[in-house]
Amino acid sequence: MDEDAAADAWPERIADEEALEEVLSRPHAALRADLAAVPGDLLVLGAGGKMGPTLCRLAKRADPARRVIAVARFSEPGLRERMESWGVECLAADLMDRAALAALPEAPNVVFMAARKFGSTGNEPLTWAMNVLLPAMVAERFAATARIVFFSTGNVLPLVPVGSGGADEGVAPAPVGDYAASCLGRERVFQHAAAARGTRCAGIRLNYAIDLRYGVLHDVAVKVRDGVPVPLAMGHANVIWQGDANAWALRALRHASPACPILNVTGPETVSIRWLAERFGDRLGRAPVFEGVEAPDALLSNAARAFRCFGYPRVPLLRMVDWVADWVARGGRTLGKPTKFEVRDGRF
Repeated sequence: MDEDAAADAWPERIADEEALEEVLSRPHAALRADLAAVPGDLLVLGAGGKMGPTLCRLAKRADPARRVIAVARFSEPGLRERMESWGVECLAADLMDRAALAALPEAPNVVFMAARKFGSTGNEPLTWAMNVLLPAMVAERFAATARIVFFSTGNVLPLVPVGSGGADEGVAPAPVGDYAASCLGRERVFQHAAAARGTRCAGIRLNYAIDLRYGVLHDVAVKVRDGVPVPLAMGHANVIWQGDANAWALRALRHASPACPILNVTGPETVSIRWLAERFGDRLGRAPVFEGVEAPDALLSNAARAFRCFGYPRVPLLRMVDWVADWVARGGRTLGKPTKFEVRDGRF
Protein backbone atom coordinates (compact mmCIF):
# COMPACT_ATOMS: atom_id res chain seq x y z
CA MET A 1 0.00 0.00 0.00
CA ASP A 2 1.46 3.38 -0.99
CA GLU A 3 1.73 6.28 1.45
CA ASP A 4 -1.41 8.09 0.29
CA ALA A 5 -3.51 4.92 0.24
CA ALA A 6 -2.33 4.22 3.78
CA ALA A 7 -3.30 7.76 4.80
CA ASP A 8 -6.87 7.09 3.65
CA ALA A 9 -7.12 3.65 5.25
CA TRP A 10 -9.29 4.88 8.07
CA PRO A 11 -9.72 2.61 11.13
CA GLU A 12 -13.10 1.16 12.01
CA ARG A 13 -12.82 2.75 15.47
CA ILE A 14 -10.47 5.14 17.23
CA ALA A 15 -9.28 3.64 20.48
CA ASP A 16 -8.01 6.63 22.44
CA GLU A 17 -6.83 10.22 22.23
CA GLU A 18 -3.37 9.26 21.04
CA ALA A 19 -4.90 7.38 18.12
CA LEU A 20 -7.36 10.23 17.50
CA GLU A 21 -4.61 12.83 17.22
CA GLU A 22 -2.67 10.56 14.89
CA VAL A 23 -5.69 10.23 12.58
CA LEU A 24 -6.42 13.98 12.75
CA SER A 25 -2.87 14.77 11.61
CA ARG A 26 -2.40 12.34 8.71
CA PRO A 27 -0.96 14.24 5.73
CA HIS A 28 -1.78 13.59 2.10
CA ALA A 29 0.03 14.18 -1.19
CA ALA A 30 -2.09 17.22 -2.09
CA LEU A 31 -1.16 18.91 1.18
CA ARG A 32 2.53 18.16 0.67
CA ALA A 33 2.38 19.60 -2.84
CA ASP A 34 0.68 22.83 -1.77
CA LEU A 35 3.04 23.31 1.16
CA ALA A 36 6.00 22.81 -1.18
CA ALA A 37 4.76 25.85 -3.10
CA VAL A 38 4.99 28.04 0.04
CA PRO A 39 8.44 27.28 1.48
CA GLY A 40 9.75 28.63 4.76
CA ASP A 41 8.86 28.67 8.42
CA LEU A 42 5.23 28.37 9.55
CA LEU A 43 4.00 30.45 12.48
CA VAL A 44 0.66 29.41 14.01
CA LEU A 45 -0.89 32.09 16.22
CA GLY A 46 -3.42 30.94 18.79
CA ALA A 47 -2.31 27.33 18.44
CA GLY A 48 -3.59 26.11 21.80
CA GLY A 49 -7.29 25.79 20.96
CA LYS A 50 -9.39 22.88 19.71
CA MET A 51 -7.81 22.72 16.25
CA GLY A 52 -4.39 24.31 16.63
CA PRO A 53 -2.38 21.41 18.08
CA THR A 54 -3.30 18.95 15.33
CA LEU A 55 -2.92 21.62 12.62
CA CYS A 56 0.67 22.11 13.79
CA ARG A 57 1.31 18.38 13.92
CA LEU A 58 -0.24 17.92 10.47
CA ALA A 59 2.07 20.57 9.01
CA LYS A 60 5.10 18.99 10.64
CA ARG A 61 4.20 15.51 9.43
CA ALA A 62 3.57 16.79 5.92
CA ASP A 63 6.97 18.55 5.82
CA PRO A 64 9.24 17.28 8.62
CA ALA A 65 12.10 19.59 7.62
CA ARG A 66 9.96 22.73 7.97
CA ARG A 67 10.13 24.80 11.14
CA VAL A 68 6.63 24.89 12.67
CA ILE A 69 6.25 27.41 15.51
CA ALA A 70 3.15 27.34 17.72
CA VAL A 71 2.29 30.47 19.70
CA ALA A 72 -0.24 30.34 22.53
CA ARG A 73 -0.60 30.91 26.25
CA PHE A 74 -0.31 27.12 26.77
CA SER A 75 -2.59 27.15 29.80
CA GLU A 76 -3.66 23.52 29.29
CA PRO A 77 -1.41 21.26 31.39
CA GLY A 78 0.84 19.06 29.28
CA LEU A 79 -0.12 20.60 25.92
CA ARG A 80 3.22 22.29 25.30
CA GLU A 81 5.16 19.12 26.11
CA ARG A 82 2.92 17.03 23.86
CA MET A 83 3.33 19.40 20.94
CA GLU A 84 7.08 19.59 21.41
CA SER A 85 7.20 15.78 21.29
CA TRP A 86 5.81 16.11 17.75
CA GLY A 87 8.70 18.35 16.72
CA VAL A 88 6.67 21.58 16.97
CA GLU A 89 8.45 24.57 18.51
CA CYS A 90 6.33 26.28 21.16
CA LEU A 91 6.43 29.92 22.24
CA ALA A 92 4.31 31.09 25.18
CA ALA A 93 2.96 34.58 24.55
CA ASP A 94 -0.05 36.81 25.13
CA LEU A 95 -0.77 38.00 21.60
CA MET A 96 -2.67 41.03 22.90
CA ASP A 97 0.62 42.28 24.35
CA ARG A 98 2.13 44.42 21.59
CA ALA A 99 5.67 43.84 22.86
CA ALA A 100 5.16 40.07 22.81
CA LEU A 101 3.69 40.26 19.30
CA ALA A 102 6.61 42.36 18.08
CA ALA A 103 9.08 39.86 19.56
CA LEU A 104 7.74 36.93 17.55
CA PRO A 105 10.06 35.54 14.89
CA GLU A 106 9.60 36.50 11.27
CA ALA A 107 7.97 33.83 9.15
CA PRO A 108 6.84 33.78 5.51
CA ASN A 109 3.74 31.74 6.41
CA VAL A 110 1.27 32.58 9.19
CA VAL A 111 -1.94 30.82 10.24
CA PHE A 112 -4.06 32.98 12.55
CA MET A 113 -6.36 30.94 14.81
CA ALA A 114 -6.81 33.16 17.88
CA ALA A 115 -10.48 33.95 18.49
CA ARG A 116 -13.21 34.22 21.08
CA LYS A 117 -16.67 32.68 20.82
CA PHE A 118 -18.00 31.11 24.00
CA GLY A 119 -18.64 33.69 26.68
CA SER A 120 -19.06 36.41 24.08
CA THR A 121 -22.42 37.39 25.54
CA GLY A 122 -21.78 39.32 28.73
CA ASN A 123 -18.19 40.25 27.83
CA GLU A 124 -18.63 41.87 24.46
CA PRO A 125 -15.66 44.29 24.73
CA LEU A 126 -13.20 41.41 25.12
CA THR A 127 -14.87 39.59 22.22
CA TRP A 128 -14.34 42.59 19.95
CA ALA A 129 -10.77 43.06 21.15
CA MET A 130 -9.88 39.44 20.43
CA ASN A 131 -11.78 39.18 17.17
CA VAL A 132 -11.04 42.60 15.62
CA LEU A 133 -8.29 44.49 17.45
CA LEU A 134 -5.92 41.52 17.62
CA PRO A 135 -6.29 40.67 13.90
CA ALA A 136 -5.54 44.33 13.10
CA MET A 137 -2.37 44.10 15.20
CA VAL A 138 -1.34 40.85 13.49
CA ALA A 139 -2.06 42.21 10.01
CA GLU A 140 0.14 45.21 10.78
CA ARG A 141 2.92 43.12 12.36
CA PHE A 142 3.24 40.78 9.37
CA ALA A 143 2.12 43.21 6.66
CA ALA A 144 5.11 42.95 4.36
CA THR A 145 6.62 39.59 5.19
CA ALA A 146 4.06 36.83 5.23
CA ARG A 147 1.21 34.99 3.65
CA ILE A 148 -1.59 34.97 6.24
CA VAL A 149 -4.43 32.46 6.41
CA PHE A 150 -7.00 33.40 9.03
CA PHE A 151 -9.98 31.52 10.40
CA SER A 152 -13.46 33.00 10.30
CA THR A 153 -16.88 31.40 10.69
CA GLY A 154 -20.00 30.70 8.69
CA ASN A 155 -21.87 32.63 11.40
CA VAL A 156 -21.14 35.84 9.46
CA LEU A 157 -23.65 34.66 6.83
CA PRO A 158 -27.45 34.85 7.08
CA LEU A 159 -29.71 31.90 7.71
CA VAL A 160 -30.82 30.52 4.34
CA PRO A 161 -33.61 28.17 3.21
CA VAL A 162 -32.78 24.54 3.89
CA GLY A 163 -33.27 23.64 0.22
CA SER A 164 -31.02 26.41 -1.08
CA GLY A 165 -27.78 24.45 -1.03
CA GLY A 166 -26.29 26.89 1.48
CA ALA A 167 -24.93 30.42 1.23
CA ASP A 168 -21.90 30.69 -1.02
CA GLU A 169 -19.20 33.35 -0.81
CA GLY A 170 -21.23 35.70 -2.99
CA VAL A 171 -24.00 36.02 -0.40
CA ALA A 172 -23.76 39.29 1.52
CA PRO A 173 -22.83 38.79 5.18
CA ALA A 174 -25.60 39.47 7.69
CA PRO A 175 -24.16 38.64 11.13
CA VAL A 176 -26.48 38.35 14.12
CA GLY A 177 -25.04 39.15 17.55
CA ASP A 178 -21.67 40.40 18.76
CA TYR A 179 -19.76 37.19 18.08
CA ALA A 180 -20.73 36.97 14.42
CA ALA A 181 -20.37 40.71 13.87
CA SER A 182 -16.90 40.72 15.41
CA CYS A 183 -15.88 37.81 13.18
CA LEU A 184 -16.97 39.81 10.14
CA GLY A 185 -14.83 42.59 11.59
CA ARG A 186 -11.88 40.20 11.56
CA GLU A 187 -12.46 39.49 7.87
CA ARG A 188 -12.71 43.22 7.09
CA VAL A 189 -9.47 43.99 8.92
CA PHE A 190 -7.51 41.44 6.90
CA GLN A 191 -9.23 42.55 3.69
CA HIS A 192 -8.18 46.13 4.47
CA ALA A 193 -4.58 45.04 5.08
CA ALA A 194 -4.58 43.23 1.74
CA ALA A 195 -6.05 46.20 -0.14
CA ALA A 196 -4.03 48.91 1.59
CA ARG A 197 -0.66 47.23 2.00
CA GLY A 198 -0.70 44.33 -0.44
CA THR A 199 -0.59 41.76 2.37
CA ARG A 200 -1.22 38.28 1.00
CA CYS A 201 -4.24 36.94 2.90
CA ALA A 202 -6.88 34.23 2.65
CA GLY A 203 -9.85 33.57 4.92
CA ILE A 204 -11.42 30.29 6.05
CA ARG A 205 -15.13 30.46 6.93
CA LEU A 206 -15.48 27.23 8.90
CA ASN A 207 -18.77 25.47 9.54
CA TYR A 208 -18.44 23.06 11.71
CA ALA A 209 -15.25 21.08 12.50
CA ILE A 210 -15.71 17.54 13.86
CA ASP A 211 -13.43 15.90 16.43
CA LEU A 212 -14.63 13.01 18.59
CA ARG A 213 -14.27 15.18 21.72
CA TYR A 214 -16.43 18.09 20.50
CA GLY A 215 -18.55 19.21 17.57
CA VAL A 216 -22.11 18.99 16.31
CA LEU A 217 -21.98 15.19 16.00
CA HIS A 218 -20.60 14.85 19.53
CA ASP A 219 -23.24 17.22 20.94
CA VAL A 220 -26.11 15.31 19.31
CA ALA A 221 -24.71 11.88 20.23
CA VAL A 222 -24.31 12.80 23.90
CA LYS A 223 -27.89 14.06 24.06
CA VAL A 224 -29.17 10.83 22.52
CA ARG A 225 -27.06 8.70 24.86
CA ASP A 226 -28.22 10.62 27.94
CA GLY A 227 -31.88 10.91 26.95
CA VAL A 228 -31.68 14.69 26.71
CA PRO A 229 -34.03 16.27 24.15
CA VAL A 230 -32.34 17.17 20.87
CA PRO A 231 -33.37 20.71 19.82
CA LEU A 232 -34.65 20.88 16.26
CA ALA A 233 -35.24 24.60 15.62
CA MET A 234 -31.84 24.84 13.90
CA GLY A 235 -32.68 21.63 12.14
CA HIS A 236 -29.80 21.35 9.67
CA ALA A 237 -26.04 21.90 9.70
CA ASN A 238 -22.85 21.42 7.72
CA VAL A 239 -19.89 19.51 9.17
CA ILE A 240 -16.35 18.57 8.16
CA TRP A 241 -13.69 16.39 9.75
CA GLN A 242 -11.24 18.56 11.66
CA GLY A 243 -8.29 16.96 9.88
CA ASP A 244 -9.74 17.97 6.51
CA ALA A 245 -10.45 21.52 7.70
CA ASN A 246 -6.89 21.89 8.99
CA ALA A 247 -5.42 20.51 5.78
CA TRP A 248 -7.45 22.97 3.71
CA ALA A 249 -6.35 25.87 5.92
CA LEU A 250 -2.71 24.94 5.35
CA ARG A 251 -3.27 24.46 1.63
CA ALA A 252 -4.93 27.89 1.49
CA LEU A 253 -1.51 29.47 2.11
CA ARG A 254 -0.91 28.82 -1.58
CA HIS A 255 -3.99 30.90 -2.42
CA ALA A 256 -3.17 33.86 -0.16
CA SER A 257 -2.99 37.07 -2.18
CA PRO A 258 -3.74 40.81 -2.02
CA ALA A 259 -7.21 39.88 -3.31
CA CYS A 260 -7.80 38.18 0.08
CA PRO A 261 -10.03 35.32 -1.11
CA ILE A 262 -12.57 34.00 1.40
CA LEU A 263 -13.48 30.31 1.26
CA ASN A 264 -16.36 28.49 2.88
CA VAL A 265 -14.91 25.34 4.45
CA THR A 266 -17.35 22.58 5.33
CA GLY A 267 -18.70 19.29 4.07
CA PRO A 268 -20.97 18.78 1.05
CA GLU A 269 -24.07 17.56 2.89
CA THR A 270 -26.94 19.56 4.31
CA VAL A 271 -27.18 17.36 7.39
CA SER A 272 -30.52 16.92 9.12
CA ILE A 273 -30.16 17.07 12.92
CA ARG A 274 -33.15 14.72 13.23
CA TRP A 275 -31.47 12.26 10.85
CA LEU A 276 -28.23 12.47 12.85
CA ALA A 277 -30.03 11.78 16.12
CA GLU A 278 -31.78 8.77 14.60
CA ARG A 279 -28.46 7.39 13.31
CA PHE A 280 -26.95 7.78 16.77
CA GLY A 281 -30.04 6.19 18.26
CA ASP A 282 -29.50 3.14 16.04
CA ARG A 283 -25.85 2.87 17.11
CA LEU A 284 -26.36 3.61 20.81
CA GLY A 285 -29.55 1.61 21.30
CA ARG A 286 -31.47 4.67 22.52
CA ALA A 287 -34.51 6.24 20.92
CA PRO A 288 -33.77 9.96 20.55
CA VAL A 289 -36.01 12.51 22.21
CA PHE A 290 -36.76 15.64 20.21
CA GLU A 291 -37.67 19.18 21.18
CA GLY A 292 -39.32 21.66 18.85
CA VAL A 293 -39.66 21.52 15.08
CA GLU A 294 -37.31 22.32 12.23
CA ALA A 295 -37.33 25.90 10.99
CA PRO A 296 -37.42 26.38 7.21
CA ASP A 297 -33.99 28.05 7.31
CA ALA A 298 -30.64 27.31 8.94
CA LEU A 299 -27.00 28.34 9.12
CA LEU A 300 -25.73 26.59 5.99
CA SER A 301 -22.68 27.19 3.80
CA ASN A 302 -21.99 26.15 0.23
CA ALA A 303 -18.34 25.09 -0.06
CA ALA A 304 -18.26 24.41 -3.82
CA ARG A 305 -15.45 26.94 -4.29
CA ALA A 306 -13.28 25.14 -1.72
CA PHE A 307 -14.05 21.79 -3.34
CA ARG A 308 -12.77 23.20 -6.63
CA CYS A 309 -9.53 24.20 -4.89
CA PHE A 310 -9.00 21.20 -2.64
CA GLY A 311 -11.29 18.36 -3.74
CA TYR A 312 -13.86 16.81 -1.44
CA PRO A 313 -13.24 15.99 2.24
CA ARG A 314 -11.33 12.75 2.75
CA VAL A 315 -13.38 11.54 5.74
CA PRO A 316 -17.04 10.92 4.84
CA LEU A 317 -19.99 11.74 7.07
CA LEU A 318 -21.01 8.21 8.03
CA ARG A 319 -17.42 7.38 9.01
CA MET A 320 -17.53 10.33 11.40
CA VAL A 321 -20.92 9.17 12.74
CA ASP A 322 -19.53 5.69 13.43
CA TRP A 323 -16.44 7.05 15.17
CA VAL A 324 -18.39 9.51 17.33
CA ALA A 325 -21.02 6.92 18.32
CA ASP A 326 -18.32 4.47 19.42
CA TRP A 327 -16.43 7.19 21.31
CA VAL A 328 -19.49 8.46 23.13
CA ALA A 329 -20.71 4.94 23.96
CA ARG A 330 -17.37 4.21 25.64
CA GLY A 331 -17.42 7.45 27.60
CA GLY A 332 -14.49 8.97 25.71
CA ARG A 333 -13.21 12.31 26.96
CA THR A 334 -15.07 15.46 26.01
CA LEU A 335 -13.54 18.92 25.79
CA GLY A 336 -16.61 20.41 27.44
CA LYS A 337 -16.98 22.96 24.62
CA PRO A 338 -20.46 22.61 23.08
CA THR A 339 -20.83 24.08 19.60
CA LYS A 340 -24.18 25.69 20.45
CA PHE A 341 -25.21 24.84 16.89
CA GLU A 342 -28.83 25.23 17.97
CA VAL A 343 -28.47 28.98 18.69
CA ARG A 344 -30.51 31.13 16.31
CA ASP A 345 -30.26 34.54 17.99
CA GLY A 346 -26.47 34.97 17.85
CA ARG A 347 -26.02 34.85 21.64
CA PHE A 348 -23.03 32.66 22.48
